[in-house]
Amino acid sequence: MPDYRRLWHPGGTYFFTVNLLCRHDNDLLVRHIDVLRQAVRDVRQRHPFDIHGWVMLPDHLHCVIELPVGDSDFATRWFLIKAGFSRMMPQGEGRSASRRRRGERGIWQRRYWEHLLRDEADYRAHLDYVHINPVKHGLVSRVADWPYSTFHRWVERGVYPVDWGGGLEGRVDGED
Repeated sequence: MPDYRRLWHPGGTYFFTVNLLCRHDNDLLVRHIDVLRQAVRDVRQRHPFDIHGWVMLPDHLHCVIELPVGDSDFATRWFLIKAGFSRMMPQGEGRSASRRRRGERGIWQRRYWEHLLRDEADYRAHLDYVHINPVKHGLVSRVADWPYSTFHRWVERGVYPVDWGGGLEGRVDGED
């Protein structure tokens, strides 16, 4: 089994990417946005964390969250969010033999990408990445047009102008 190295930093602020297992032509997350929001609320009640940035795309999500002082257990939080969402969804998706043996649903990829944010510049870069993602994936032409994002809260706070991220001028082909 591979040795996945995670940085466990109590009270850390992290960037995450979490994907559905089947990403091709799958809009499960935005179609069931209220179910996912409920799963996140339920976990935050038992295992608090602050949400700095979050964007829900049809088949994956990106977020920047901060854990409480003295707490580094993001793994339990993601396990519970994914499990809670899965429990609230009707069964019927295809599952591999391995997933059936483990009693797992066929909704989420088992792993996720995590990055411990190092400083203010890293934080800003990842917050920008979270918010520009719907434009990057061609879902909208302006960040403000995507409803499933914390971008709107940041505009209200005066951090971003409402017209920020109107397109991907200067983007290098192949960037994700």
